[in-house]
Amino acid sequence: MNGKRQDIDWDSLPAAGDLFGEMYLAEVAPKADAAKPRDTIFQGLAICAIAAGAAAWLSEHYNFPIILLGLLIGLSVSFVARDPRSHKGLDFASRTCLRFGVVLLGLQVTFEQIGSLGVQPFAALAAIMTVTFLAGILGARLVGQSNYTGILAGGATAICGASAAMALYGIIGRERLNQSQFAITLVVVSLFSALAMSLYPILAEYLQLTDQQAGFLIGASIHDVAQAIGGGYAFSESAGSYAAIVKLSRVAMLAPVVIITGLAIGNADQAEGSPLWKRLALPWFIIAFFGVVLVNSLVAMPDPVRDSALSLSKGLLLIAVIATAMRSRMDLLMETGIRPAIPVLIATLTSLAASFAVVILLF
Repeated sequence: MNGKRQDIDWDSLPAAGDLFGEMYLAEVAPKADAAKPRDTIFQGLAICAIAAGAAAWLSEHYNFPIILLGLLIGLSVSFVARDPRSHKGLDFASRTCLRFGVVLLGLQVTFEQIGSLGVQPFAALAAIMTVTFLAGILGARLVGQSNYTGILAGGATAICGASAAMALYGIIGRERLNQSQFAITLVVVSLFSALAMSLYPILAEYLQLTDQQAGFLIGASIHDVAQAIGGGYAFSESAGSYAAIVKLSRVAMLAPVVIITGLAIGNADQAEGSPLWKRLALPWFIIAFFGVVLVNSLVAMPDPVRDSALSLSKGLLLIAVIATAMRSRMDLLMETGIRPAIPVLIATLTSLAASFAVVILLF
């Protein structure tokens, strides 16, 4: 060697190409201690929780609908979803949190409350909900949207706003309706519900409706539970109590509507042409919702338990809404424009008109 460095003569070595390749791979291969960390639900779920806290603070201080705030915040930070590490947590939030939120809603409804409404008012309420649901589908067809958009708009307007939309979207599936269209539907439903809470009591006062008439009109036509009850109490205490009964009766119809929708369009996870017994298999959270309503009807739940369940349900649904908004593609949102809003508008106006007709004819 004589202290001098000699280069390796690769041409003179047997299988030199293989040896060189192994040496190269050894240099570029990732080290064992630099392995990619395992993805968990923490990253995405933590972001949703922070956004939910921000929405709650803004709602409390500025008296703005918390679900609508959650949607707007979620859309504004949708760039976070580009990081694959957030996907597992966002999926968990948009699905699991949604389902448990819907289940906990059952603690707000009893069969006794539904029965206290009476046969005729309940039948009229069912008719209003049916007409509203069909109006959403018709509105979607008028603006060239799919029936799935109409089902989402009509169902959310007819039942209980964002929570109903989330439950129905679980049946429709992102394969049949992209999350951007779903997000804009949620935004419009929440916005119209907030406007209705402010305007409908004024309209009822202008029309000189009685407390019962105003309670039925507001409870039968405003989307969100809290806003329907709040709108009723804005008219009078008696109207607020009656609006709560009417609105909770609509909430109780969530499970039947989801079941019927599932039978009509099939679950997104099922293959086309699935046998009837598979299509009759209900999502577990709807069965659990039924069970919670039954338990709540048989056992008198303390008010603190019901209040805590309602707060937890709202929190879980808020996190689910934020996660859905974050997974929405803004480019698709720009392409869809305001067309997904039209079915919600038509369904909202139909619900108001049908509710007013029932008030005049029945009360």
